[in-house]
Amino acid sequence: MKRYLIITEKTRTGYSAYSPDLPGCVATAATKPAILREMRTALSFHVEGLRLNGTKLPKPRADATFLEVVA
Repeated sequence: MKRYLIITEKTRTGYSAYSPDLPGCVATAATKPAILREMRTALSFHVEGLRLNGTKLPKPRADATFLEVVA
């Protein structure tokens, strides 16, 4: 099992998400719980497609850190 970072962003109409390590793996949804479900499905679909195509799965490399700044 591999863990891939996903980035979620609030939009005017809901949420969008993508994985920096899996280009083209994206999802949209109306709520935060829904975007997480949709992205889990998108990740599974994307990984299965890579496997069926004989493409080696990319190693997870992306990481996220929050830094505080005085605003």
